[in-house]
Amino acid sequence: MYLGIDIGTSAVKVVCADIDRILATSSVELKTSSPQSGWSEQHPDLWWQATREALHKIAAQIMLSEVKAIGLSGQMHGAVLLDRDLCPIRPAILWNDSRAIRECDELRAAQPQIGQIAGVPPLPGFTAPKIAWLKRNEPGSYARLAHILLPKDYIGLRLHGELATDTSDAAGTLWLNQALRNWDAGLAEATDVKPSWLPQVCDGHSVVGIVTAKAAAETGLKAGVSVVAGGGDAATGAVSLGATEPRRGFISLGTSGQLFVADQEYKPNPDRYVHAFAHTLPDRWYQMAAMLNGARPISWIGGQLGLSAAEVVALAETVTGDRVPIFLPYLTGERSPLGDPHIRACFFGLEDSTTRADICRSVLESIAFCFADAAQSFGDTMGTLSELAVIGGGSKSDLLLKLIATAIDKPLVRSEGAESGPAYGAARLAACGDGAVAIADLAFQPATTDGFEPAEMTALFERFARFRRLYAAIKDVN
Repeated sequence: MYLGIDIGTSAVKVVCADIDRILATSSVELKTSSPQSGWSEQHPDLWWQATREALHKIAAQIMLSEVKAIGLSGQMHGAVLLDRDLCPIRPAILWNDSRAIRECDELRAAQPQIGQIAGVPPLPGFTAPKIAWLKRNEPGSYARLAHILLPKDYIGLRLHGELATDTSDAAGTLWLNQALRNWDAGLAEATDVKPSWLPQVCDGHSVVGIVTAKAAAETGLKAGVSVVAGGGDAATGAVSLGATEPRRGFISLGTSGQLFVADQEYKPNPDRYVHAFAHTLPDRWYQMAAMLNGARPISWIGGQLGLSAAEVVALAETVTGDRVPIFLPYLTGERSPLGDPHIRACFFGLEDSTTRADICRSVLESIAFCFADAAQSFGDTMGTLSELAVIGGGSKSDLLLKLIATAIDKPLVRSEGAESGPAYGAARLAACGDGAVAIADLAFQPATTDGFEPAEMTALFERFARFRRLYAAIKDVN
């Protein structure tokens, strides 16, 4: 048996799997703090606490002593800042934090070719500009800085005691030379980072340490079990679906959203904010559009209306008219393809007759519109794909998948274990690191359970046109 541990934004998820199927799962919810407008933080110790709880939960279903290896997955771009004693200096600054706008402008000016080197232009959610922000705004914290990790790698540190990451998570920092798949000294220097602060970079299936006696006592895991580097959640989600080879892609509907296409070549496209990143496996890259809001607007509107996510979707399904308002879902700005950290969410077209169901429908449609914008930014690449798989919590909604399939004019398929994609992908990397499967075997695609074809929805495309006009009209309003 193999474990995959995924450090998400809203939950820590643990999957136990054999070489080709999920045996057991568990999860523990996480909360995010926003002490100021545009800020998004979580303390790393909360991830460790939630990981321990999730492992204790799954221990009620399987024997942890039978686990042969562990893989890690997690939210990308988060700045985990450690002192010389490997203790967190402050809460981690997350992927959807937009405080480092000024630092991005300065980095772009200092490194005009950064988009070609690092695979995407500077954006405030990435790790690198956050360090420049730290030096300017929290000099005391910066003075204590000795090590920088990504979220999943902090859990790795607590499990095995080493400072290591994988190529895909390193790719999301803006410090990685994507073509060479190693740290770029010039980009590090431009953001006031010493190369010694950065962890070693490994392939995702590489064993980077073993569970220590201390970690075993805290988690119930067996001491000496191998831990592989794993990958950022986009890359491990890809592994869960076999999206490790060219002309394979998927959509992820978690707190954030991703449109991912695998390749064996590095193809930067920085002008459209398409991320060109190293995959977690050797000699592989991918292109990805990353939307900061994903399925998050569903839980957000549910919180405002006192509804669960399932109830939001159920209400949206009851709407049959064409007087649905337009919702811009940019609760925390937007990355792909707009590169706009300033934009915020809004409703347009509310009427006296507007119902809660209409509002819920407009939220679901807005997610589909964001994916349509993202798909267009890929250009001809989308034409090489016959279909896209879907993973993440948002993949549970048939209506949302029908809307996205229609908006992007591409069939979608839901696969077995879709809700546990990144954690399952991490478990598969663990199996590869243990020698149970080869890298070529990771291209295996799980069976599909449902398919969603593009439909004739004239009113939807009319609202999509209004959606685009609305963004163009208000994007400069601050």
